[in-house]
Amino acid sequence: MAVNLKGRSFLTLMDFTPEEIRYLLDLSHDLKAKKRAGIFNYLLHGKNIVLLFEKSSTRTRCAFEVACLEEGGHVTFLDSGSSQMGKKESLEDTAKVLGRFYDGIEYRGFEQGVVEDLAKFSGVPVWNGLTDVDHPTQILADLLTMEEHVAKPLNKVKVVFCGDVRNNMSYAWMYGCAKMGMHYVAYGPDELINGIDSGVLERVKAVACETGAVIETCSGPECLEGADVLYTDVWASMGEEAQIPDRVRLLTPYKVTMDMIKATGNGDVVFLHCLPSFHDFETTMAKTQMDLGHDIREVTDDVFRSRHSKVFDEAENRMHTIKAVIVATIA
Repeated sequence: MAVNLKGRSFLTLMDFTPEEIRYLLDLSHDLKAKKRAGIFNYLLHGKNIVLLFEKSSTRTRCAFEVACLEEGGHVTFLDSGSSQMGKKESLEDTAKVLGRFYDGIEYRGFEQGVVEDLAKFSGVPVWNGLTDVDHPTQILADLLTMEEHVAKPLNKVKVVFCGDVRNNMSYAWMYGCAKMGMHYVAYGPDELINGIDSGVLERVKAVACETGAVIETCSGPECLEGADVLYTDVWASMGEEAQIPDRVRLLTPYKVTMDMIKATGNGDVVFLHCLPSFHDFETTMAKTQMDLGHDIREVTDDVFRSRHSKVFDEAENRMHTIKAVIVATIA
């Protein structure tokens, strides 16, 4: 069946069929191979996109900028200090103005409602670069990385997400696994499992009934057996320092270690992380917290640097999959 995503927004994987996600992954593989061969078709020639960043990032900004520029498009970057959105101009008015100037809008920030309203009012495709409850471009890159490094079709892959199972990455993984018929386990303390949004679980389990996916939660290490991918994320972000003592207490048993790798029983298990990661003490935040007696590393350095770790392939794939999303929706 032919897939046409032109004019569509990319707000969450829940808006897409498995066939449409498959199309985006196939396009990502193709565009990545062409880039490595030095082939650029300038599919975005004459196109203009704007990046709205209320929350800073290295990979998301660079991926969108390089993806667009390589295909001949033009990029404008606006952070929260460069736009009047929500301050002197309403979100609706800003969206309507930007929709007259640009062919597509990327938003990275906090509330999912903001990216949804941008799509509602702008009249052009809007792409979700991260919100508090979702991170669809990251999951697309993760799926591409798994297809490169896990010798199984996606619907045979088991992913175990270790740590804060209530965060946006855990939810985004639930959406991706449900859509692609995968086995997903949210592995964390009962206190956090009980805090998972019941609406999210209800929606992904409904999708899983159609696709054959398995969506589970677990607080014990028995769920690690047979995992093909171990995934984690930071326990606390900048601005959340007050929560760190409790997070460390709760989540240290779920730190990804070599013992956890061995517990999978899979010598080829892959470790993935959306980055940035606290895996050593070479950052100001990790050093400062360690001086206070808090080891905030969600993964040990030996795992992060091991042959199991594909985190930098994964980071590169942000650009290839984001390029596919832009090309598919506005080219």
